[in-house]
Amino acid sequence: MKNILLTIAYDGSRFHGWQRQPQDVTVQGYLEQTFSRLFDRPIELSGTSRTDAGVHALGQRASFQEDINIPEERLARVLNNALCGREEGAFALAPVRILEAKEMPEGFHARFDSRGKKYIYRISASQEPDIFRRNYVYFPLQRLAGRRPAGEAGRDLLDLQAMQQAARQLIGTQDFKSFEASGGTPRQTTVRTIFSARVLRAGDLSGDPKSAAALSGTADPAAQLGAREDEILFEVSGDGFLYNMVRILTGTLVEIGLGRRDPEDMRRIIESKDRRTAGHTAPPCGLYLAEVYYG
Repeated sequence: MKNILLTIAYDGSRFHGWQRQPQDVTVQGYLEQTFSRLFDRPIELSGTSRTDAGVHALGQRASFQEDINIPEERLARVLNNALCGREEGAFALAPVRILEAKEMPEGFHARFDSRGKKYIYRISASQEPDIFRRNYVYFPLQRLAGRRPAGEAGRDLLDLQAMQQAARQLIGTQDFKSFEASGGTPRQTTVRTIFSARVLRAGDLSGDPKSAAALSGTADPAAQLGAREDEILFEVSGDGFLYNMVRILTGTLVEIGLGRRDPEDMRRIIESKDRRTAGHTAPPCGLYLAEVYYG
């Protein structure tokens, strides 16, 4: 019996989230159906993060145990061929791709052995809507900014420096109850540790020589996402996140960037432990599960 860990990327715009549901198409259900047909027996996946409907992933993780004879180095290709085979058309690509399939020790579990996650949220600073990016980027200036004041035609509507100042206040071990939406699974505690939090232009992230991607020789997140110059990225990593926490953090940062709140308000929001004091919940389309940490 092999214990296989999968690294998975997916376009969440056509799925009702990760978690298996009886009536709706989900990422977990899509994968389990495909793999069960491939191996001719039921396959159940244990995923690390239960992403919501419309949320995407660059590095979701899931594990399953099965007695299979496919060599480890060929397994990802076999699984991807099966996924593409479900789509219509000879050259169709599946909305889910297995980036890696790796055999792990017998007791390993993708969810319970996770030590943290990194998310990236894409925000467009453009006032012009782009219908071809509407499922992948948040365009807050379409609804929130209103009319540009006279004499400010050359000024950015999102104050990047203010957003950066506010994001730095998130780092550390704190009670993030103010950023938890109702309706999620009850938690024993709302205390979480944020390892890093930063807001920067997509172009700056691509050229950052100190980024984890640059140091490891892998593609940087901006390149992976195909982020454009008008985009601002909110990148946050931590040991865990509350229900809709990253989306509420993003909405709060956007309101700070628009000048509706001061950067110092972030500290007061955290200390209040009251959801009503935080900003709006940003839509799921701009959110990406970028990485899951182990060890």
